[in-house]
Amino acid sequence: MSNTPHKDKLLAAIENRQISRIGSNQPIPIDIRLICATNKNLEKMIQEGLFREDLLYRINTIQLEVPPLRERGNDILILADFFLKKYAYKYNKPDLRINRKSQEKLLKYQWPGNIRELRHTIEKAVILSETSVLKPNDFYLRHTIPVTDTDSILTLEEMERQLIRKSLEENKGNLSAAAVQLGITRQTLYNKLKKTGL
Repeated sequence: MSNTPHKDKLLAAIENRQISRIGSNQPIPIDIRLICATNKNLEKMIQEGLFREDLLYRINTIQLEVPPLRERGNDILILADFFLKKYAYKYNKPDLRINRKSQEKLLKYQWPGNIRELRHTIEKAVILSETSVLKPNDFYLRHTIPVTDTDSILTLEEMERQLIRKSLEENKGNLSAAAVQLGITRQTLYNKLKKTGL
């Protein structure tokens, strides 16, 4: 974060709690509460010259550290249950539950993508579910190999084809509804249908 007049003005505004309109020297008092968030190591960035030390001192009055999902123990299961209920309702699949072995799998995983990854993992499992119980193989996690009941390895292309087929079945062939469910555009879905030969 190099020194520029704009950054100096930001520092002055935070420090003095006042600003000036463009073309005016008349200070205007401001009453603000500044909340900042980052997933970077700011101390290291300061050492590398990538972040201004004086800015950190001005914004770092109270510091709260939110641990990554992998360090939050049973919070993983509480959040998984929250997302399960949300997506079971969205995709009209009541009474879905996660069995014990699946819970153990979710607890052991490192969750590099934190809560966003957990949310997408649960949603995908709900979409692909064919029974009321989500088993370990229903959860496709990074750095793990999903295995079917016949112990055959699914490629990413096969997983995508399965996901699209399932969505089309649930939406009775309606491409627009299936695209919304999959979180992609109708044109993207159409292109994937041509590519996968569905």
